[in-house]
Amino acid sequence: MNVIETKNISKFYKQADQDVIALNNVSIAFEKGEFTAIVGPSGSGKTTFLNSIGGLDSPTSGKVMIEDKNITTLNSNQLIDFRLNNIGFVFQSYNLIPVLTAKENVEFIMLMQGLPKSYRSKRSVELLNSVGLSDQLNRRPNQLSGGQQQRVAVARALASKPKFVLADEPTANLDSYATTNLLDIMSKLNNKEKMTFIFSTHDQRVIDRANRIITLEDGKILSDDKIK
Repeated sequence: MNVIETKNISKFYKQADQDVIALNNVSIAFEKGEFTAIVGPSGSGKTTFLNSIGGLDSPTSGKVMIEDKNITTLNSNQLIDFRLNNIGFVFQSYNLIPVLTAKENVEFIMLMQGLPKSYRSKRSVELLNSVGLSDQLNRRPNQLSGGQQQRVAVARALASKPKFVLADEPTANLDSYATTNLLDIMSKLNNKEKMTFIFSTHDQRVIDRANRIITLEDGKILSDDKIK
């Protein structure tokens, strides 16, 4: 069963007097429980594609279907609610809230969901422990290294137990040990809970774990290979 499907999505940006084509008529479907790597050179459309299926950006044309819901027709408030309850994001730029501690950053999405304080506290500690940050709970982002901030961002993305995780270069600032640890956590969630992961990545360590590899170039799908 397809849980995410794009139908002829295109995205154009205005740059000076020219249209820049970020996505060009992309149609593709994802099944529940996929662990997919989207690869391609810089500027190939990977981030735009992730942002489009995550409802962070609207395609110029075409539609994005998630569990038979056309998210391109949702208004801003509907999109916020949909993302909150269905999608976890890991951004290359972390997007942590600077005035909150690591623990508070992880708790924040659960606070927005209205979950009890005791549950939020317990789950945030468990997640930060799992990414090797048990001794950094009360530090703010500016007191953490880039790699540590990325691990907080991953913990935050998993906090709400989303159906889908969209990750834009999630291992870009991590060493080999931290990358392996994070991929182990994600693989476990993928295998046990059938959580769907879609990565934009240049990292061969992520690509080697994927069960599907999609190559984008110039906003088009160049290849789509499923790995047994």
